[in-house]
Amino acid sequence: MLKNLIATDASKTTIIIRLMVGAVFLSEGIQKFLLPAIRGAGRFEKIGLPSPEFLGSFVGTFEILCGTLILLGLLTRLASIPITVIMLVAIATTKSDVLAEKGFWEMMHGCRTDWAMLLGSIFLLIKGGGRWSIDRKVKASTK
Repeated sequence: MLKNLIATDASKTTIIIRLMVGAVFLSEGIQKFLLPAIRGAGRFEKIGLPSPEFLGSFVGTFEILCGTLILLGLLTRLASIPITVIMLVAIATTKSDVLAEKGFWEMMHGCRTDWAMLLGSIFLLIKGGGRWSIDRKVKASTK
């Protein structure tokens, strides 16, 4: 099972997606703790999510942990799963009202970063960490 979790190809360009996705989620996770009123619990309360205090810390912790793992290329596929779920929930909870009230194009404009992070996470889930990842080094040493 570990072999499947760390499986990756030798792509040199995957690091670009890893750096983008990992850095954004690490930063967003840290901000949920530094700026809880606008990025963490306060934001979750504003959009009507239950238990905003718990969710702010819970999501922030996963964003920091998974963002760091993705940056390192360690358990990249596994780390991409919670990030993908976070993005699906973010789009569903913050963009459905925009779609209903302002239409498709306004929603698409408002969620461009969300879509980029969602697709980047799905890419990493499919491809793994790439050539310059700890996953690839671990896999090479277990052969």
